[in-house]
Order: sequence, then C-alpha cells, then structure tokens
Amino acid sequence: MPPDSTPATRRIELDLRKPRLALYAVRPTVVIDGRGQPVQWGRGTWQVSATRSERIGVFLFNRVWRFGSAAIDLEPETAGPLVYRAPLLPFGRGRLSSSITPSTSSSSAS
Repeated sequence: MPPDSTPATRRIELDLRKPRLALYAVRPTVVIDGRGQPVQWGRGTWQVSATRSERIGVFLFNRVWRFGSAAIDLEPETAGPLVYRAPLLPFGRGRLSSSITPSTSSSSAS
C-alpha cells in the first residue's frame, strides 16, 4: 500500500477513574468511531484520526442497564489527556473532559 493512501492517525491518552467507594464492580467500555471496546480502569492510549473530529464515549454496563455515559467531540487540534470520572452510584452520568481544550472544541455529556 502506498504511504499516501494510509490515513493520518495520532494517539490519545484516556484516564478512566472509578470512585473509591463505588457501589458496583463493572469495567468501562470506550466507544470510538462507533466501535465499543471493553477496557480496564486506569490509563490507556487509543489511536484516532489526526485529520477529522472523533466522538469519544465511555459507559458502564452491569448486565441489566447501562449507566455512567459520557461523550466528547475530539477535534484534531485538541491535545492533552482525556479524563473520565465514573458516577458514585450505579446510575447517573459520568464526566469526560479534556485537560487542555482549544476554544473551537465542543464537549458534551450524553
């Protein structure tokens, strides 16, 4: 494959934090480009596009319902690690934020 046909990519760091006194024992799922990936708590890196915006989401699932959902639209110029904070109780929303976000980036919890 010629080098000019491969899409430009970059790596992002995502820190998944669970409350110390959480009343559940589940692992998070990270969703990038519509594909879910079960992951461990802690820090990890993922490969994303360097030229287009990506929607990054995280949720928790306890075999009965989905909770702790949070998402952010990551622009190509956004730098710095992303931090996900899970809710204390097994319902409600989590928070996903970038420690360094340019003014053109939009983030939302959904």
